[in-house]
Amino acid sequence: MKQSFFVFLLLLSFGASGQKVNFNIKYSEQLAVFVFIQNLSDNYPENVFKTEFSQSKYNTKKYKDLVSQFDQLPIDYSYSFDEYPYGSKIPMQSRDILKKNLIETKNLNDFKLRSIGIIPNATLQSLTEIISAFTPVYNELIYIPNKGQFEPQLKDLSQYSREKNLEDYFQTGLSFYHSSWDASIPFEIALYPLPNSTGFTAQAFYNNFISAVQTNLKDYKSLFSVMLHETYHILYDEQSLEVKKEMDQNFKKNPSKYSNYAYQLLNEALATALGNGYVYEKLNGKADPNDWYNSQYIDLMAKQIYPTVKEYIALKKPIDQNFVDTYIRLYETHFPNWIDELDHIMTYRYILSENRKDFNMIRQMYPSRSSEESETEISLLSLEKMKKTPLTKIIIVSQNNNEKLSLIKSQFKELKQWNFNPDKEFGYKILLEDKSQLLIINQQKSSLQTLFATFK
Repeated sequence: MKQSFFVFLLLLSFGASGQKVNFNIKYSEQLAVFVFIQNLSDNYPENVFKTEFSQSKYNTKKYKDLVSQFDQLPIDYSYSFDEYPYGSKIPMQSRDILKKNLIETKNLNDFKLRSIGIIPNATLQSLTEIISAFTPVYNELIYIPNKGQFEPQLKDLSQYSREKNLEDYFQTGLSFYHSSWDASIPFEIALYPLPNSTGFTAQAFYNNFISAVQTNLKDYKSLFSVMLHETYHILYDEQSLEVKKEMDQNFKKNPSKYSNYAYQLLNEALATALGNGYVYEKLNGKADPNDWYNSQYIDLMAKQIYPTVKEYIALKKPIDQNFVDTYIRLYETHFPNWIDELDHIMTYRYILSENRKDFNMIRQMYPSRSSEESETEISLLSLEKMKKTPLTKIIIVSQNNNEKLSLIKSQFKELKQWNFNPDKEFGYKILLEDKSQLLIINQQKSSLQTLFATFK
């Protein structure tokens, strides 16, 4: 996105009882320290937190060892909601639940009690000890120097939301997505200062929203349009199982060969059309003439579907079969080459390679990724798993080439007439019956970059 995400949810009346959704805007020291430590990791790019830390008296072996220890903690576990259509429901992420608990508890002991069972107890104890050790560091370097600017911002943001009646836009999204929310579940919004920055960051999960806010932020209309963008992702995710299945079938029964990749793009395209298009235009009085998103595929598709989105909002209609068919037709008519552009189709990928280094290389070549799965075995089982997904399928063969290529050919009926030379390097691409692209690379000595270039 042209700006980093910021999320904020407002008072909203909906449901049969007319009950309002409670929201709590606050500063969570525990969460802020957790995020601070994350940003000090070698795995994170350069950022303002790293800069402040590296120039401070705390840039010592003791604290750097604690950051390394934090990096090694096994706190990332997940499970999928398998009854939902593939990719339509965000998997549970244990790291997000831990952040949720940091926000909703008053001290680290309460956090430990709330989080027992999510990760092993020894890991949980190490995590709390590291957070405790970095709390005075964070306060001295970040929070206290910016407290005077940050705390008035919280009040200003609340006032702006009331003046603009931004709760109406949440209701708009709720109706458009045919989604729902239990009004008895409050939203917890945790904000923290982001000094010396020209952008803002945020993440949304469950009933929590976290955001780093630059201390000199003035442009609230841009901020709130991005807030609602992220909120619309939550509403899309909270569609009922029945709605998700119906939408999935609406895309699958459309005969267009473009329907699969149009579907992969849908979530971001709609959130952008609603948040960066509709909300921004209402707050600003006219549409944003600049890019709405920093991916051309999302930006252009959002702008193409925007008139239809506005029509549905005006008529208070939820997404239906006609909307899906119109969306796919716009994708096919205006962007017929996209399903062959790697920068687009590699955003949604399933990789099989017996060389683990290939995964990192692909991430360097195609850093944009919405969905990614990978395995280090090319086998009957892994191919069967791959075939069940609508993702772009990439298979890299670099050993036992004839055996592996023969196995691949036997598992895809579209390859029945395919002839290959296992001793010759090549890249082969074909659109499968499920309307996903299959990319097969036979590697001998050339680099992965060289072989991927053969697809262009």
